Amino acid sequence: MRILVLEPYYGGSHKTFLDGLNSHVPFDFVLLTLPARKWKWRMRLAAPYFADKIKSRMKGVAFEMVFCSSFVDVATLRSLLPPSVNRLPFYTYFHENQFTYPVRREDERDFHFGLTNLTTVLASDRVAFNTRYNRQTFLAGVRQILQICPDMKLNGVMENIEAKSAVLYPGVDFKQIDRVGRKKRINPQSPVIVWNHRWEHDKNPKYFFKTLFDLDAAGHDFRLIILGQCFKRKPLIFSEAQERLQHKIIHCGFVESEDEYAGLLAQGDIVVSTAKHEFYGISVIEAVRAGCIPLLPNRLSYPELFPAQYLYEEGELFKELKSILTHPPKIDRAATKSMTSFFSWDDLSSKYLTWFTGSANSPRPF
Repeated sequence: MRILVLEPYYGGSHKTFLDGLNSHVPFDFVLLTLPARKWKWRMRLAAPYFADKIKSRMKGVAFEMVFCSSFVDVATLRSLLPPSVNRLPFYTYFHENQFTYPVRREDERDFHFGLTNLTTVLASDRVAFNTRYNRQTFLAGVRQILQICPDMKLNGVMENIEAKSAVLYPGVDFKQIDRVGRKKRINPQSPVIVWNHRWEHDKNPKYFFKTLFDLDAAGHDFRLIILGQCFKRKPLIFSEAQERLQHKIIHCGFVESEDEYAGLLAQGDIVVSTAKHEFYGISVIEAVRAGCIPLLPNRLSYPELFPAQYLYEEGELFKELKSILTHPPKIDRAATKSMTSFFSWDDLSSKYLTWFTGSANSPRPF
């Protein structure tokens, strides 16, 4: 099967997902992409941009399907394409949805992006969300929009969306993490805490580092590995943490090398998330695979992905992290592999095959 893939935000988790899909699902994926920047402009204009590229560059090329990310306005795209293309099945994958995408203040939220997500689903033949949490918050956002819509009632919308949507976790390739294994610790007597998330406000680094400041002031022993993607403008708390916790830090900063990244994860004992926003959680999954105990908020996508014993309640991070540092629980490689195996491409590739090739009435993968 030859599938045309349209991704206007080809970077980060979107790129990792498509690269994994291309490597593990046996179809001919032909990619049209744009770099991962200016997401609002991508959502507004990717449809006419890709329509133009398809008409000018894809003449005479036969496809059996079009596969889009949710940054493509599928309704607009189909209206701009010639009949030979717009009559093909259009499948859309949601890494996130704009109804619950984080904003600094709720009154800043532009519901037009959520409405674009809605018409994209209605114009797609099949849709997959990366977690049940993503799907549930999308459906809740649609219900809210339909309730506040002044005088236009859309009958059967919720049933339509539910019938055509599935949940498919994005696969993770664990080969390098498994190969690196657990390396020798720099200080094997001290528990090593890992932060491997984007350096942005929605990951709530201020709460994470202030908790570590308090633990350090109370005399608790630990070491720290700080990873994750850093942008030109980063939260000021990272600079403060580098200064105040420099005696604890093993590594601080983004690493390009996948082997180096896997090696640093393998030195960790605990991976912590303080995220205010998370539709999936690939960085946590990778760290757990490398041998870390997860300590995660009891909300967002995390309760769906990990057992309750690894979740903490609001305001309880200091207490839970102190307990782990004082009495480190035992977790072996077999346990961390068992916790993460169903996120691997080895386990998920068959579910994608079913989704791509099944009829509209086929059982949903999850």
